[in-house]
Amino acid sequence: MTIDWAEWLNLAIRWFHLTAGIAWIGSSFYFVWLDNHLVPPKTGEASGEVWSVHGGGFYHKQKYQVAPRQMPQDLHWFKWEAYTTWLTGFLLLVLVYWVGAASFLIDPAKAALTPLQASGIGAAALALGWLIYDGLCCSPLGQDDRMLGAAWFAVLVGTAWALCQIFSARGAYLHVGAIIGSAMVGNVFFVIIPNQRKVVAALVAGEVPDPALGKAAKSRSLHNNYMTLPVLFIMVSHHHAMTYGAQRPWLVLALLGLTGVAVRHVFNLRHRGQPLGRAIVVAAGLALASVTYVSVEKAGAVKTAGGAEDWASVEPILQKHCVSCHAARPTSAMVTAPPLGVMLDSKAHARKFAERVKQVAVDAEIMPLGNTTGMTRAERDALGRWIDAGAE
Repeated sequence: MTIDWAEWLNLAIRWFHLTAGIAWIGSSFYFVWLDNHLVPPKTGEASGEVWSVHGGGFYHKQKYQVAPRQMPQDLHWFKWEAYTTWLTGFLLLVLVYWVGAASFLIDPAKAALTPLQASGIGAAALALGWLIYDGLCCSPLGQDDRMLGAAWFAVLVGTAWALCQIFSARGAYLHVGAIIGSAMVGNVFFVIIPNQRKVVAALVAGEVPDPALGKAAKSRSLHNNYMTLPVLFIMVSHHHAMTYGAQRPWLVLALLGLTGVAVRHVFNLRHRGQPLGRAIVVAAGLALASVTYVSVEKAGAVKTAGGAEDWASVEPILQKHCVSCHAARPTSAMVTAPPLGVMLDSKAHARKFAERVKQVAVDAEIMPLGNTTGMTRAERDALGRWIDAGAE
């Protein structure tokens, strides 16, 4: 009996990452909801309060804008959810995209990188992303969340475009997500928690805490709130090749990322009891623009690519790039049987699995694995035209 330890490790880390992410996002969304529902208290020194009911009981929560007069005996911190989410996400990035760079990150048709070079570029992108984001926050732009958001969005779109030029689109997407996630956990680790520790230290020392500390922490927390939905989209994007498989995947990422920000803004406005009409129109418009762009792009690609292919023209492509693995008797040393039972060694087999071929080889470009055979975009388009014409 053999155990695929790498696959089990992948599952364990991914499950842990998902669980920690739910805890972090849940607490983050809850506290933003709480802030948006606070009302002036009838008595006491708190700056706001809210009553709520859940699980058969009533809760009375109060907020002190800077800090209470005395340090409470029991104080609960919210940090390990964020740290655990980032650590497990980073381990997944290393395991899947850096260790497996030859298969999932490097695209020889774009750049002839070694796994070490590709991983180094990915690591540098994460570090540089945090430095740029934190620098923007500390600059005069940091005084205006809208201007800061626009500048940070421009940086992310530029980064997505650059990474798509050297990495597989799927790998580029995940690295952009890791950059955003690193900025979010950096906010917790470098700003929010240290500022809260300074406030606690001032209380213990009998001093008046600096209000600027809480204001800065609140601002970074709000940034995290708006970055959450774009990160969640990127986490599930590898299941949907129509996004990163587009001709301009960086533009699709930008449109859907903006859609996530707009949707989050709708919820924030709703929590504050403010008008939603314009925000809903913007969010719906961005979602529609995303779907429309991908559809129009694909329709345009089919229209300009030329007429349908016949079996005689696509068979050599399959023989060159696919049949060594996907045949009744594979000749590749990597496999002993056709992966997932997919065989492409005859016209009948190719027609049977045509839609799957279109998904992974034409749209997603994840096959051949690591593009070790150097399959070109023109060859992928030819396969796509043959399949779209009915694989006749």
